Amino acid sequence: MNDDKRAMQSASVDLRLGEHVTLKAEVRVTPGGLLAIGALVSGIILSVAPLVWSARRRPY
Repeated sequence: MNDDKRAMQSASVDLRLGEHVTLKAEVRVTPGGLLAIGALVSGIILSVAPLVWSARRRPY
């Protein structure tokens, strides 16, 4: 097995709701991909505060 396969992180979930709804998901990501996902999520979270603040401001 090469180094790329060992460096990958993986996760899977099987979710069943009732008799007719089934969700199966699997993801594989490299450490660089995890860093990229973390940067994107933190950017989204940091941008929400100013949006909420400006939306709640009272007009003059």
